[in-house]
Amino acid sequence: MNAMTEPLLFKQTLAGEERELVSFATDPSRYRHWTLAVDGEVARLKLDIDEDGGIKPGYKLKLNSYDLGVDIELHDALNRIRFEHPAVKVVVFESGKDRIWCSGANIYMLGLSTHAWKVNFCKFTNETRNGLEDSSRNEGLKAVAAVTGACAGGGYELALACDRIVMVDDHSSTVSLPEVPLLGVLPGTGGLTRVTDKRKVRRDLADIFCTTSEGVRADRAKDWKLIDGHAKPQAFGALVDHEVAALRAQSKRSGPPQGIALTPVQRKIDEQGYHYGVVDVQVDRATRIATFTVQAPAKAIEGTPDAIVAAGVNWWPLQFARELDDAILNLRTNELEIGTWVLKTRGDANLVMQADSVLEQQQDHWLVRETIGALRRTLARLDVTSRSLIALVDEGSCFAGTFYELALACDRIYMLDLPDAPDAAPALRLNEANFGRYPVVNGLTRLQTRFNEDQATVEQLHGLQDSALRADQALGLGLVTLTPDDIDWDDEIRLMLEERASLSPDALTGMEASLRFPGKETMETRVFGRLSAWQNWIFIRPNAVGEEGALKLFGTGKKAKFDWKRV
Repeated sequence: MNAMTEPLLFKQTLAGEERELVSFATDPSRYRHWTLAVDGEVARLKLDIDEDGGIKPGYKLKLNSYDLGVDIELHDALNRIRFEHPAVKVVVFESGKDRIWCSGANIYMLGLSTHAWKVNFCKFTNETRNGLEDSSRNEGLKAVAAVTGACAGGGYELALACDRIVMVDDHSSTVSLPEVPLLGVLPGTGGLTRVTDKRKVRRDLADIFCTTSEGVRADRAKDWKLIDGHAKPQAFGALVDHEVAALRAQSKRSGPPQGIALTPVQRKIDEQGYHYGVVDVQVDRATRIATFTVQAPAKAIEGTPDAIVAAGVNWWPLQFARELDDAILNLRTNELEIGTWVLKTRGDANLVMQADSVLEQQQDHWLVRETIGALRRTLARLDVTSRSLIALVDEGSCFAGTFYELALACDRIYMLDLPDAPDAAPALRLNEANFGRYPVVNGLTRLQTRFNEDQATVEQLHGLQDSALRADQALGLGLVTLTPDDIDWDDEIRLMLEERASLSPDALTGMEASLRFPGKETMETRVFGRLSAWQNWIFIRPNAVGEEGALKLFGTGKKAKFDWKRV
């Protein structure tokens, strides 16, 4: 079975047992919940959820409520707009149902799901919201939520991710974040943080809003900054058109009416792991380690606009971004016990540098710009992945430029030292890709993050671009963690990985999330910090998921019984 034909949930035998795996591959012909319509510079995404179209059995997606399958379609639709419709400047989010825009994540799905499913669902959904904001900020793809009806929970969180929110004033449409009063949990995709940090809602008003299950209607929602505008039903279409026109004028996005076809990512899953063209992941279930090996281009990549477009999804930088993104999603969702990811690179560093040079020279071309965006979002997905990330710079490595960003995303970097054969030793190479092309969710580069914004160090490294930095130099510059020589390498790496695998995965997840984003915070780092800690914790508390907890009893007519101690 390949990604083109497999369902979003399918079964496969791995390690001698039948496993249920999630696929993140789909296309508009297979959508059950979204309709994508494009008219020149405006795309419309209409949410009309199929009640019987849940990714898993056991619940109905009533009231335009969503599950992981709905968000997989949304993630795909946004990528279609980015790459297949480069002329689009504005996306309008609409509802296909009367009096209900979106009621958020399906509560019965959450009540039936495992803890891991709930947390991974929230994280993927959050990344899709963040990606919408990232495209607005960097590529100029703007979004407006045209709210008609009840807009609750994750539905309002989708609206919050848009540049503008407008709502029909029909005396029944509302916005709400009812998770605390109804479910005993938090808005799982950044709702609290976006209300205060992005919408600038005053703390006391946000407190009322987030504890009022029935929601807020148009006038008050506008006064409290929860929406940007409202209009009576007969004037609402004109209001939406006005917002679209204003956002079109702000957008810097430009491209031809027709982009490239996003054909399915080619991959194979077997007992050994997940295999792609540029990315290969070997899974060792006995040691609970996945080894990612990423290949440099086999030859110089196409560098002219016509050749880049002609290459399409096979253009190496885009192929690399799409395969790595799919691998991260698959491993994160389908291999919960594989707690350590080892990242390696192979190939000619000169060809990685040449590819980076093309990205730099052609950065104003629409397809290159969108490819850089895909790489930026994929690296950001790696940054917030709850796995121990270890980079191994060994013989045959080519950690240069964009590939060195993979190492910088890791918790540790080990580099092989060959004192008796320095010419054969691996080297690191920096270029412009390391100094601003791929900012982290904290707004800094990975080098600035690594060195805690020590500007003198970053400027020194900027002057060393294109230099082949061997182990002793890299260690002295702080670019790697340790540099075992060839005599000790195998033992040191083995012992390090065994020690890592012996530690509590819960403690490691908390430690890694705390250490990866030092210094100043942004809305995104706060969202992920709180999601990793508080939502994760609340999701396993009896007040939420116990037999008498709010999430378990929702819809039964029974009142939750809380443990009233606050600790």
